Order: sequence, then structure tokens, then C-alpha cells
Amino acid sequence: MRRVGTIIPLLFVSSAFAQERELDTGDTAGYTLAFGQDVGGLIGSPSKLLLQGVGVDSLQGTIPELLFAMFQLTFAGIAVALVSGSFVERMKFSAWVLFVVLWVSLVYVPVAHWVWGGGFLGKDGALDFAGGTVVHINAGVAGLVGALLLGRRREALLLPNSLPLVVLGAGLLWFGWFGFNAGSALGANGLAAVAMLNTNLATAVAALSWMLAEWFHRGKPTVLGLASGAIAGLVAVTPAAGFVNAVGALVIGALSGAVCYFMVAEVKQKVGYDDALDVFGIHGVAGIIGAVLTGLLRTLP
Repeated sequence: MRRVGTIIPLLFVSSAFAQERELDTGDTAGYTLAFGQDVGGLIGSPSKLLLQGVGVDSLQGTIPELLFAMFQLTFAGIAVALVSGSFVERMKFSAWVLFVVLWVSLVYVPVAHWVWGGGFLGKDGALDFAGGTVVHINAGVAGLVGALLLGRRREALLLPNSLPLVVLGAGLLWFGWFGFNAGSALGANGLAAVAMLNTNLATAVAALSWMLAEWFHRGKPTVLGLASGAIAGLVAVTPAAGFVNAVGALVIGALSGAVCYFMVAEVKQKVGYDDALDVFGIHGVAGIIGAVLTGLLRTLP
């Protein structure tokens, strides 16, 4: 109970520090570096430094640009909170604060520009509707690298303290994910409806896929597995939510649930890395699956 009690506040503080970093430099400097006019395909120009030229009447598409900036702030906040899940209990708080500042500034902001802000990946055709690459692959790889560099914990086993709270948390994520995916349509329109539908379909199928894989592999299904599969489906459909049809969403959900189960149940143990909350095994791997399948299954413009 004590160990779980130390992890939950860390996740909240991680998100808070990322958002504070974004408010200090993201909405004032990070925003322009991520979404300003492209410079060489690598970074945005400082033309909107300190939100110059961004007023109450400024628009990003059809929505207020200030609202768009705050929406992007939530992506940065959740990304760095995800990273913390890989190497909890192995870093001093002061070191973590420094890591948050450096990672958001030197990794998250450039990657956001590369994919969403007019950078070289977006120009080369990379598709990421709501953060599969920018948030989940980015955070998953960072978490894996951190876990490898910091090494294993003395007591690596971390079991959930309360399965009802796990299910409640998964349900809240499922519901809240509609805001990220459907919200990335930047409007109340048909595209948002497609993204919401695909998110729900992929998540439900991924939960069942993980459950069946675990049932076949372990001999019985678990509630924890069902919840983990749902998260894998949410992640995998994120880059594809506005680009595929219902059939594509079902395929993405089926593959992500089963593959992520074996990454967590088998590959992690055989490789020997200590990813405490399976950030790479679920978020990183499901993000990669979703990114690849987005290109293969795309049916919508």
C-alpha cells in the first residue's frame, strides 16, 4: 500500500510539472517552437514567442488558438506523466523535476513539431490523428530508456492494491480518451464522431483480445488483463482514430490487445528490463502498432 501510495502522487506531480513547464515555456515558448512556422523541418520559428500575435480572436482552424494551445498543453502533461510510470521508485524528486524540464523542452516539443507542426515527418506523410507518435511512442521509448539506464528496483513486483480502483481508473480513461481523440478533430463534426466511434470499437475489441490471449496463455482471464487490454486499444487507435473506418478500428484493437499482452507477459521477462507500469509494453508498443496500421488501413482523407 505504501509503494502504491508513493506512485499515484508522482503521476499527478509529473503532469503538473509538465504543464507548468508548458505554461512557462510551452504556451509562451514551447508553443511557438512546436506549432510556429516551420524552420528547416526541425523546429518552429519564434514568431509566437510569449504568445505574440495570439489574441482572443485568433483562430487555429475553426477554434480559438488559445484553446488549441491549452488543448496541446494537456498532451504534453500526459506524455511526461506516462514516462514516470516506467521508472518509478528509482529517481530522486529533484532529478525527476530536472528530467521533466529537459525532456519536454528537448524531446517532446521538437517531436510535436515534426509530426503536427509542419516538420519533416508530417511532410513525409506521417499520420498521427491524436498522439500515437507524439505522445505514446515518444513516452514509451523514453520510459524504456530510463528503465534500462536506471536498472531494476530491489523489489520489482508491483501488484495493484485494489482491482475495483483499477477498473474505475480504466473506465475514466476510456471515457476521457474521447476528449483526446474526438477532440483532435478540432470541432463538433462528422470527423469527431468517426474518431469517437473508432476509439470505442478498438478499445472494446482490444480488451477482449488481451483477455483471450491471457486465457489461452495462463489458463484463466483476469480483470487486470481486461483493463490493460482496454488501455492498449485506446493507445493503438489514437493515431488512426480519424483515418480508418470501423473495420480498421476492429483490426487495430484485435492486434494491439494480443501483441501487448505478450510484450508484457513474455518479452519483458525474457529481456529483463524493469518497466514498472508497462509504459513501453502497452503505450510504446501499442503506439507503434497503431502508427503502422494507420498507414495500412487508412480509408478516410
